[in-house]
Amino acid sequence: MSSTQRTRVRETGRRPDPWVIGISGGLLVLFVVFALTRPTIVNTAVDAAFAWSTRWFGAYWQVLLLATLVVATILAFSRYGRVRMGGPVTPEFGWFRWVAMVLTTLLAAGGVFWAAAEPLAHYVDPPPQYADVSGGLDGAAIALAQTFTHWGFVGWAIGGSLATLVMMRGVEKGLPLRPRTLLWPLLGEKVRTHWLGTVADISCVLAVVAGTVGPIGFLGLQMSYIGTEMFGLDSGYGTQVALIGGLTLIATVSVLSGVDRGIQLLSRINVWAALVLIVSIVGLASLPYVIDLFLQASAVHVREFVPMSLYRGDDAWLGYWTLFFFGWFIGFGPLMAIFIARVSKGRTIREIYVGATVLPSVVTMVWFTALGGTGLWLEQRDPGVISGPYTEHGLAAAALSIVQALPFSSVLAVIMIVVTLIFFAATLDAMSYAVSASSMREGEPHAVVRAFWCVGMGATAVVLLTVGDNGVQALQSVIVVTAVPAGLVLLPPLWGAPRLAREMAVEQGIVTSIEPRRVEEPEREPVG
Repeated sequence: MSSTQRTRVRETGRRPDPWVIGISGGLLVLFVVFALTRPTIVNTAVDAAFAWSTRWFGAYWQVLLLATLVVATILAFSRYGRVRMGGPVTPEFGWFRWVAMVLTTLLAAGGVFWAAAEPLAHYVDPPPQYADVSGGLDGAAIALAQTFTHWGFVGWAIGGSLATLVMMRGVEKGLPLRPRTLLWPLLGEKVRTHWLGTVADISCVLAVVAGTVGPIGFLGLQMSYIGTEMFGLDSGYGTQVALIGGLTLIATVSVLSGVDRGIQLLSRINVWAALVLIVSIVGLASLPYVIDLFLQASAVHVREFVPMSLYRGDDAWLGYWTLFFFGWFIGFGPLMAIFIARVSKGRTIREIYVGATVLPSVVTMVWFTALGGTGLWLEQRDPGVISGPYTEHGLAAAALSIVQALPFSSVLAVIMIVVTLIFFAATLDAMSYAVSASSMREGEPHAVVRAFWCVGMGATAVVLLTVGDNGVQALQSVIVVTAVPAGLVLLPPLWGAPRLAREMAVEQGIVTSIEPRRVEEPEREPVG
């Protein structure tokens, strides 16, 4: 039988997993129904679950993220870094297209608005452990370094390093491209049918759906705010629905065109559009200040990286900032690993580490410095010009106030809207692929299944907007709650990835053999 015939046989035999689709979809529908009919009860329950999650699992998340980064770094730069994942094949995508697609999985979750708002928030109200440093370049460097800690190396490493390696090795051995494969180091071959595998699939699907739908709904509210402030558009429900509907349509068309065309095309447009926005904003602001701030913030980040990552002081601040972001990224982690594994065949462990952890982290830090750093420069020149609108109107106002304080604000606002929409469309596309893969028993997910999840997440965001900010904020808190099981799923790769890397190094001739540890025998005295 030819390879084409075998592929057709596999494709026609693909079947969705009714347990994953039914339970995860059913729970999502129930949440939406209760958010609409009993919003007060939902908010109270979610707040209680959020507090419980951060209290009991917050320290575990911090240690897990840091340990994953450390193990991944050691593994990548050891001799096992030359191990080629996915078999002896030529990578399907070049470096630029590949890294661009990886960037869409996490940065788009809030890159535009958090890049403007978080550095400003930490500047106006410094983190508790740095409360004695405020104002000036030193205060700005602390604020930006704290933001780097939340959005930098630990966030990217959780899905783009050890989990990806376990996922790719598991698929090579015939395991499905689903979250359950991350439990392979723990359960072995039983992971195919074990009930824990089903629980892992459902939990991770819910986590990434919550992590995607929340920002989409929030995007509708924020884009309508920008349209009202800059262009006098109606900020009502109809405008929000139109924005999210257009976003979902773009993502669905991309979904139906396939991974090799849709996602990579959106991601490339995304990168170039974001570059235009960065150059425009920095070019109209103070480039020397932004460069100085990036260098000083990077130095602070290196020096304070561990203290910032493991800070356990102010519980309220910790839950609002560090644990919220860490929980969010952990929730994204398993399905990020699925998507990155899908587009990374033929790359070495070292290449995956550099392309899915290091480069995205550096790009993220540059992006946050360009947008957030410009906001800090404007705030220092004219106190209140950025912090005033931010305090009054929240997250969207920070990004918009930066644009309004610069020349050609209308043009910049249009570019910002385009960049934000493409960011989210690309993320919706990538995550719909990962969710669909988790919903299939085997093989590549069908385009119809991907379109179903894509449209479903967009429709859920539209429905939640009917209850205003409360529905979306409740769902964003659910992101952290759903990170609890996702964080447990991401634990086995911590010890499983190095063992699998050594096993593959033997197969590929990088290591000659797995030799048992020798025990030195004591020297014998000569007889006589």
